[in-house]
Amino acid sequence: MRKTLILAMIAAMASPAAPAAPALPDPQALLQSADAVRNPQGSFSTEITLNEYRQRHLIATSSLVVYSQPSPDSGQYNNLIKFTQPVDDAGKLMLRNGIDLWLFDPVSSASIRISPQARLLGQASNGDVMSTVWAKDYAATLTGDASVADGDGVSHPCRALHLVAQRPDVTYQAIDLWLDQATSAPVRAEYRTQEGRLLKTAYFRHFETVLGVTRPTETVIIDGLNPDWVTVMDSSHIVARTMPASWFQRSYLGRFAGDAG
Repeated sequence: MRKTLILAMIAAMASPAAPAAPALPDPQALLQSADAVRNPQGSFSTEITLNEYRQRHLIATSSLVVYSQPSPDSGQYNNLIKFTQPVDDAGKLMLRNGIDLWLFDPVSSASIRISPQARLLGQASNGDVMSTVWAKDYAATLTGDASVADGDGVSHPCRALHLVAQRPDVTYQAIDLWLDQATSAPVRAEYRTQEGRLLKTAYFRHFETVLGVTRPTETVIIDGLNPDWVTVMDSSHIVARTMPASWFQRSYLGRFAGDAG
């Protein structure tokens, strides 16, 4: 009996231990990495052009300047958006400070409360043109790995996340998001209702080195019901800058005189 036990112990010691299963990545940490790709650190400004297409025909264009500044209280961005085109909208301002979103019309000198979910142009909502930190607004779960085609048809090994909104005032109540496994860059997103209905599909394209990080500078947003309804959002002239805190106060909107350089 003793000899048998010793032989069994020797056999067990000689057998290689089964390799430990690799630890799954933290989905919230993945989302934070994606945010670092989407948004420069600190305060910055960018110019955005929106082009709306129906059946591949350009039907409307809008241009904006977005000023973004991290909020020391929430870690989210405050945003001031200045409309530059079309002529009828030039000079209008949109302000997001905390959970409040305001539209200011210099003609009437009035500011009205609006929703980030409302359409700005075509498939682009008000919230789509603002700098946001997804990790502050959504709880992420990892749903697996997949090979996902980007907007150019090139496949990427991706981590798939499902995001659930933590507040009702965010632009979308749920997002299915695919991140490049090597870089955590967003490749594709499906924006959904709380019940799971597809609203829009977005592809992140035209990656360029901006402020030291390779970031997408174009987002193609496709209607969830009609794929021939497409809005292309191009970002350019992304620069780090210091802006006064007063720009992000509703009481200052009527005095905002434009870019102070």
